[in-house]
Amino acid sequence: MALGMGPFAASLIAGSAAGTAVDMILFPLDTIKTRLQSKSGFWKSGGFSGIYRGIGPAFVGSAPNAAVFFCTYDTSKRLMEQSFKITGNSGVHMAAASLGEVIACVVRVPVEIVKQRQQTSKRSALSIMSNTLKMEGFRGFYRGYFSTIFREIPFSVIQFPLWEGFKSQIVKTKGSCSPLQSSICGAFAGGIAACLTTPLDVAKTRIMLADVSSVESRGSLFPVWKIIYEQKGVRGYDTITYYTEF
Repeated sequence: MALGMGPFAASLIAGSAAGTAVDMILFPLDTIKTRLQSKSGFWKSGGFSGIYRGIGPAFVGSAPNAAVFFCTYDTSKRLMEQSFKITGNSGVHMAAASLGEVIACVVRVPVEIVKQRQQTSKRSALSIMSNTLKMEGFRGFYRGYFSTIFREIPFSVIQFPLWEGFKSQIVKTKGSCSPLQSSICGAFAGGIAACLTTPLDVAKTRIMLADVSSVESRGSLFPVWKIIYEQKGVRGYDTITYYTEF
């Protein structure tokens, strides 16, 4: 391993750095996405103003979130490959990615709650945290946990096998896959996964942003989808043309 690091340490550092870099660079697109998905609509949620609102929680949470995911993904993938004596198996990639998402959401969901509420309002992070504790208690920071998992697992189940598959095809053709080629593979895999999981992402955002007394705040996907359909029809499930993963 480079720099004398083991696989776990390498995943920890690389995952933290990559996650933070991506989240910071693409943050304006994430704000646009959140505002488009919100019940109030894009313009009432802030339009193009305050496009970096909520970047504080995103910055604080990016590194630990990405580190937890990639450490879990790499470690579980390696253990499964060693146990079953197989490599390059899409089922292993799907299982490892799913486990990574379940663990990472423990960090991701509270960050998303504060970040998305900042993106669609003019309140400070401290004000949002204080109000959440007052109205819902600590559990309020995990509203939408299961809807987030239901979005993230399908996303990863689609993205990571595609990413690994694209890379393996390049290795077969050219003998190796450069970091740039790996990044391009990841971009295409992420774009495809984002397109296919947008309805789940819209529901997750609505649940996190909902007023505490509303039906959406209960965290169930199907009632939220029903409300979205009644308001905007089928187009309401596909409000996003800006995929931050691509």
